[in-house]
Amino acid sequence: MAEPATVFPAGRAGQLALGKRLRQAFGKDWKIALVFLAPTVILIMGLILYPFLNALVLSFFTRSINRQEVFVGFSNYIRLLDDEMYTGSLLNTIRFTLFSVVTKLVTSLLIASVLNSRIPGRNVLAGIMLLPWIVPEVVTALTWRGIYDPIFGGLNPVLRALGVVNRDVAWLAEPNLALASVIAVNVWKGIPFFTILLLAGMKAIDKELYEAAEVDGANALERFLNITLPGLRYVIAVTMLLSTISTFNSFGIVYLLTGGGPGGETRVYSILAYERALLQFRYGPGAAVSLSTVPFLAVFILLLARFMRQGIDQSAPETRLSRLLGKLGRLVGAVLATLAWPLGYLSYQVDRLSAGLAKRTASVVSSGGRHTVLTSQQREGAGVVVRLLVLLPFLLFVLFPFYWVVATAFKSDLQISQRVSLFWPDPWTIQQFDTLINKTLYATWFKNTVVIAAATTVLSVFFAALGGYALARLKFRGAGALTTVLLITYLLPGSLMFIPMYRILTGLGVINTHLALIITYPTFLIPFASWVMMGYYRSIPEDLEESAQIDGATRFTAFVRITLPLALPGLLAVTLIAFTNAWNEFLYAFIFLTSERLITLPVGLQKLVFADIYPYGQLMAASLIMSIPVVALYIFAQRFLVEGLTAGSVKG
Repeated sequence: MAEPATVFPAGRAGQLALGKRLRQAFGKDWKIALVFLAPTVILIMGLILYPFLNALVLSFFTRSINRQEVFVGFSNYIRLLDDEMYTGSLLNTIRFTLFSVVTKLVTSLLIASVLNSRIPGRNVLAGIMLLPWIVPEVVTALTWRGIYDPIFGGLNPVLRALGVVNRDVAWLAEPNLALASVIAVNVWKGIPFFTILLLAGMKAIDKELYEAAEVDGANALERFLNITLPGLRYVIAVTMLLSTISTFNSFGIVYLLTGGGPGGETRVYSILAYERALLQFRYGPGAAVSLSTVPFLAVFILLLARFMRQGIDQSAPETRLSRLLGKLGRLVGAVLATLAWPLGYLSYQVDRLSAGLAKRTASVVSSGGRHTVLTSQQREGAGVVVRLLVLLPFLLFVLFPFYWVVATAFKSDLQISQRVSLFWPDPWTIQQFDTLINKTLYATWFKNTVVIAAATTVLSVFFAALGGYALARLKFRGAGALTTVLLITYLLPGSLMFIPMYRILTGLGVINTHLALIITYPTFLIPFASWVMMGYYRSIPEDLEESAQIDGATRFTAFVRITLPLALPGLLAVTLIAFTNAWNEFLYAFIFLTSERLITLPVGLQKLVFADIYPYGQLMAASLIMSIPVVALYIFAQRFLVEGLTAGSVKG
């Protein structure tokens, strides 16, 4: 006997038909995706896309003599072509970016190669090399300004003792040295980012490839060029593109070190945009300066989006754009091979030096000059010594600023001014800490920073956990496009967004309040955190969720009870990364907060400077205290931080 057909009321049938059409149009998971992604989409539309469009419109206006905004079309852009200050700042930016990125790549490749080899205390050495990344930007700038100081700094005495210079050099005040000095600081700050990703990429290369090549007679240079470099193509490309974008848009390091001087020799385009928009109140010309770099950034963002989406859009049809990007990618690969060749040759020479050292050691311990066969232990021991000697200059380069901070923080003002015992406090004193805490608003700035960093971290991690899951797991139309948009929003520079954001926050009446930063910080925290979480979610088998759903769990329940607990390492990583970035942020805090009782630590440290008078003792003491929370978090969760950066930039 046939079963009767199920009959639905007309209204119910209509709802089912509508639901089916919506699933066909938007994907089967569109409803829950809408819930998970709503905060992220609102953020993108309201605090990123709208300010960007606002800046674009603003760039077509200028302020008249009677302070009225007048529409001038493309005149602000056309004037830039004949503006020597603009062209000079653009050339400075290109030089700053090019030399910084190339130096960071070559240096970090060498450091990562050494750290990836067999050396004692490798994990400790890796942790030391990563320290500059976690130091706040303002601490980095003020520390190096103290080191560069021609009278009270520590660099000139060291170089005089080594015979490199015969006079006190004003590194940041001499036009022919200022930009190179700033580049050196940027390299010091950026080496960890390159090293951590390159080291992760090297560890992923199959060791059997090296063993087979060595058996076939390949030397170190051939192994590097034919195995290491091809195996690192993706990681190097992503790392260089990310670093190029961030370096090109640098503001804090350059501004805090030189303010764009001397004579505009270090004025990069972001500083020029700041000067014209917020110091001269010429918002339109300032916005035009920022937006003029968009075509350059767009090329790099498209290249980066291509690399970051590899393995996700494998079924996407080939287009003219994809072919063009492919050719550009091959061009980048050829440039990388050219840049990396000297490193391979250096690796070859290190191997030869190791072999020579092992032979000398063996001949010393042998008797009567008889022929000695080198053991594998002798060869390995010699190699360890040579690799440690190669790493030693970089360790000194990384550690000297930290030593300078500690040594200066525990000196009295008299010791600093009289240059007594330059590299060692004599006697040790806590005078600087006492002055800092009891005679300044440092404690208030510290509390402000904790509140803002904690609030923005909680919001950003919560929304990133939802948004990253939706983009990694849920099936809905537009997921790929939204993923690319998320990447683009993360890469939009603060130097491009601060002008419209300032006007918008002023209109909302929240400028010069903590709410201004709590609103704006997620604009750069959520996109990056979402990318990191996407990498973690993809590493979790989907079968676990499907089994839970078969047992009656909803998609949301499976996410909360199955996926989220397994993604806990990723959550810890993004929490640490988000808190670190919020704790260290300078540009928005510097522009959006003016009240001395509301400012955060990065701005507060800058406020301790009066004109050209730098209280180095207080600055170093303040820097030391400011760095402690981040360093403590880093030590506690170093493994999660490394995994988080790797997942966000390599897996995702």
